[in-house]
Amino acid sequence: MDKALKLLETNPMIAATAYMLGALVIAFVMWIFISRVLLRLTMKTRTVVDDEIVNALRRPVFLSVLLIGAWLAFDKFSPQDNIRQVVYGVIVTLNIILWAAAATRIAKSVLGAFARNMGEHKLIQPRTLPLFEVVLKTLIVGGAIYGLFITWDINVTAWLASAGIIGIAVGFAAKDTLANFFSGIFIMADAPYKIGDMIVLDSGERGKVTDIGIRSTRILTLDDIQIVIPNAYMGNSKIINETAGTDKKRRLVINVGVAYGSDIDKVRAVLVDVAEKSTYLVEDPEPQVRFHQFGDSSLDFKLQGWIEDPLLLGPARDALNTSVYKSFKAANIEIPFPQRDVHLIKDS
Repeated sequence: MDKALKLLETNPMIAATAYMLGALVIAFVMWIFISRVLLRLTMKTRTVVDDEIVNALRRPVFLSVLLIGAWLAFDKFSPQDNIRQVVYGVIVTLNIILWAAAATRIAKSVLGAFARNMGEHKLIQPRTLPLFEVVLKTLIVGGAIYGLFITWDINVTAWLASAGIIGIAVGFAAKDTLANFFSGIFIMADAPYKIGDMIVLDSGERGKVTDIGIRSTRILTLDDIQIVIPNAYMGNSKIINETAGTDKKRRLVINVGVAYGSDIDKVRAVLVDVAEKSTYLVEDPEPQVRFHQFGDSSLDFKLQGWIEDPLLLGPARDALNTSVYKSFKAANIEIPFPQRDVHLIKDS
């Protein structure tokens, strides 16, 4: 035993070979342990995220052990300091790259698990998943670059100072772009609307949300025209979301006036019959007819009903208005027009 130890100390080639063989054995033992023990344990759980984490760890653990063994073997030859420093930097660099890639895969798996569990984690959802992936990748890459700077003895302070000056200049030059970017993040996090929602803008445009990006939101109007709106505008405006309630149904109100002296019971019966025959109005909630007010030139009624989808608002309003007019005409119910009495006084 003592002879073997002395041989390892005096013969660098034998010592290097022993270190490499030992690292290879340990690496394979770790690979088998992770593949056949840890992976089997994680496969028994209900979630798949632990399986993905274990799979992501196998390769970097195996290669890191080999790299450490290679460094110990190389170190036995007592090379010059400059060569020693270069080899050390290369091995540490490879390890940093390996673990940065593994951290990226693990972060993606964890975020995906959070996104699938939308009930408990409302902030991280499938539609916001790409945003969080970009942020985490940026942090991981930034940390890896910082580690590489330290490994190769690069002055980080000078780089950070330069980056700060460049960041200030870019911030002033692209303040609108940054405002849209952060507004996009807040829109994705707060979720005032989502893809597929029917929204109405402050300016009166009404359309279906087709895309929510980092810089802008796109809506498709009923005229089949796409409108691209900067997120900064969307974040600071009043947005009416017609499909954000607990139900997708939308209430439709038809205002109609009849002449003074009309039989209000007959008017009510005609409007109820129109609602019952309509193919657009749903039965639950059932349509209602209300005698709203005494107008200047008419008795004002409201026919209120619900439609299945806000996209049907235009066709439903057209069909109901047409049916009301035809039914009133058939029932001899007069729809008055505004009248004004003008008195001319002759100046004597």
